[in-house]
Amino acid sequence: MIKPIVGSWFEFQHPHPPESVYYNPALAAFTPEQWDQKIKEIAELGMEYLVLMAVAVDFKAYFPTNIFPEPDFFATKNPLEVILTAADKYGVKFFISNDWWGDAFNIEAILTDPEVKKRRFQAMEELVKKFGHHKSFYGWYWASEAYIDRYYGERFINYANESSALARSLMPKSKVLIAPFGTRVCIPDDKYAKQLELLDVDIVAYQDEVGVQKTKPEESVAIFEGLRKVHDKVPQRALWADMEAFRFDGPVAWSPLLPAPFERLIKQMEAISPYVDNILIYQYQGLFNKPGTSAYAGAEGSEKLYQDYRTWLEANHPNIIKAF
Repeated sequence: MIKPIVGSWFEFQHPHPPESVYYNPALAAFTPEQWDQKIKEIAELGMEYLVLMAVAVDFKAYFPTNIFPEPDFFATKNPLEVILTAADKYGVKFFISNDWWGDAFNIEAILTDPEVKKRRFQAMEELVKKFGHHKSFYGWYWASEAYIDRYYGERFINYANESSALARSLMPKSKVLIAPFGTRVCIPDDKYAKQLELLDVDIVAYQDEVGVQKTKPEESVAIFEGLRKVHDKVPQRALWADMEAFRFDGPVAWSPLLPAPFERLIKQMEAISPYVDNILIYQYQGLFNKPGTSAYAGAEGSEKLYQDYRTWLEANHPNIIKAF
C-alpha cells in the first residue's frame, strides 16, 4: 500500500529568493488569522508533523530575542507563537529548528563558528523557555543539513550531537530529526551503520532528490531499500523520507519552485513506501493550496495538486482526513 504524506516542512520565509518568488511575498503579508488557516488546511489533509525550516533567516528572528531583531517587513509579530498556538488547536506536532544564527549559505561557519554556536545555544534555551509549554512543540530539527558524501562528515556529527545534548537536557522527551541530502550516493554499509549509532538523533528523513533532478522516482526503490537494511541494524534511528514535491520553473536551484504534477508525486510515494516509516514533503507551502483558501501562497497549479492529492487520499486513506 502506498503510504500517505503525514507531514511537511514549514517556513516563514524561504532563504533562497530565486526559488520563492511565488510565495515569499504572500507569507510575509500573512495575518495571524491566515497563519492559523494554513495550519488548519495542512491538518485537514491528515498531516501530523510540521518541520520548521528556520527560526532565523537573513539575521532576522521570528520570535522576540535580543540575538537578532524581528523582520520589519513581516505583517505578523512573533509568528512562532502564532503557528504553535494554531498547531495546538489542530493537533499538529512541530519539529522546531535550531538555526540559522548566521549566513545560512556559509555552512562552514554555521557548523564551526563559536559565535554562531553561542547564538544557537542561547536561542534554543529561549525557545524552550518561551514556547516549551505548547503541546505542539514536539521536537527539534537540525537545519544545517548534512551532505552524505558517501558518509557523514565529522563536522556535521559534532554539530548534531552537541545540539542534541542541549535539546535533551532542556526537553528530555523531545524527538530530534535531521534531513540529509546526498541520499543517492550514500553507502549503507557497516561503516555507515556505525555513524548512525554515533548520531544522537531519533529520525533521519532522507531527501529523495527527485525535485532537484538528481534521482528519478524509479531509482529511489534501490536507494531506500539499501537505507532500510542499514536502519534495521540501528533501529533506534527511524527512517523517514523528505520527499520533494516541487519542480523548477527553469534551471535547477536558480528558478522558482512550482508544484510537481501529481502523476510524478504518486510515483515517488510508491517507490519509497515499502521502506520508510513516514513520508514528509518539502513542502506544502507554495506547492499546495486548498481551493478558495484565505491563506493563498504559491504558484499556479497548487490548487490542482491539492485537489488531486485529496482525491487520492479520500480513495485510499480516508480515515486520516480531518474536519474542524
